[in-house]
Formats: sequence, C-alpha cells, structure tokens
Amino acid sequence: MQLHDLKPAPGAHRKAKRVGRGTGSGHGKTSGRGQKGQNARSQGFRLGFEGGQMPFAQRIPKLPGFKNPFKKVYAVINVSKLSRFADGAKVDAEALLQAGLIHGGEEIKILGTGRLKRKLTVEAHAFSTSARETIEKAGGSVKVLGEPRKIGPRRTAAKAPRPLPTPEAPKQAADVAKPARAKSAPPAPVEEATPPDEA
Repeated sequence: MQLHDLKPAPGAHRKAKRVGRGTGSGHGKTSGRGQKGQNARSQGFRLGFEGGQMPFAQRIPKLPGFKNPFKKVYAVINVSKLSRFADGAKVDAEALLQAGLIHGGEEIKILGTGRLKRKLTVEAHAFSTSARETIEKAGGSVKVLGEPRKIGPRRTAAKAPRPLPTPEAPKQAADVAKPARAKSAPPAPVEEATPPDEA
C-alpha cells in the first residue's frame, strides 16, 4: 500500500449541502429556510436575544465591586491548633493533612490566635507576624514554602531608601562676581582702492 492508495472509510466523507442554487437544485427556491421571518434572514439573532423580552443579563441586579483574579486563598490554621503535636515535632503539610486540619492541595497560612507551649518546626506557605513571634517565642522555628514573592523594578525602587540630600558648599565671592567682559579692539579701517588716473 502506498500513499495514493489511502482513502477514507465509506460514509466518512459526505458532500456538503449546496444551497441557494435555485428551484431545480432540490432544495427549493428559498434553500430550506421557508418564507419570510427572522430565520430567513442572513443575520439571524444576536447572542443573548430572548425574543424581545427583557434579557436575563439585564434583569439580574448589578452588585458593586469586582473579583480579584490574583487573590490567594489559604487554608487558615491558628497556632492554638498546633498544640496537638508532640514537643519537637515537624509540622508540615503532610502532618496537617493527617491531623484533618487541611484538605489536600491547599496552601497553608498560620495565624497567631491562641497560645502555644510546644517547640515545633512549622512549614507553611505564609505566616502572620503574630504567629511567627508565638512559634519562635516557644522555641520553635518557621519555614516559608514556595517561591519568594517577585517584586518589579518600580516597587523595588520605591522600597529602597532614598539617599539623604548633601549640603551644598557655600559659593565663593569670586564665583559669585561675574568677571568683567574684556573690551574688544575696534575693527581696522578698510583702505579703499584708488581708481587709476584717467589718460
């Protein structure tokens, strides 16, 4: 078998229905669209058209605000929930999943509500300031998972400390006084050529 011997299966390819070829085409004068009306026109109807009644998109109330597409959703855990782990234990995503505190595939954030008297090594994607202080005060440590947040050059420049203005040195009196402009010499007189004596 060669490439020119290949052909589609019988019935897989059907000829396209050619409409608009007149009354002798087998599809009628109006090409199967019937007499006048909306569906006989080429435009048809636009998306969302409901036959003239008030469309659904206009009937529903419009609430203010918007949905932030960049919002981070965390599984939130307070430090009071970490007291169930043994002293000196490593608390990571797997340990929290086995304890039933989170669902699989969620990013974790530790908040500082409650007390903690256990020395734990906690791994999470985010920590509040109070949670970090509580864990480290109890003798534990924190580890932030994931890539560090990337900051663009404009925000980096805005966060960088600006240099203090340097005091300008007082100008000298000689610099302030403008030097006298030297007088230029007058232009030399131009001698006119005398015409030759007429004979």
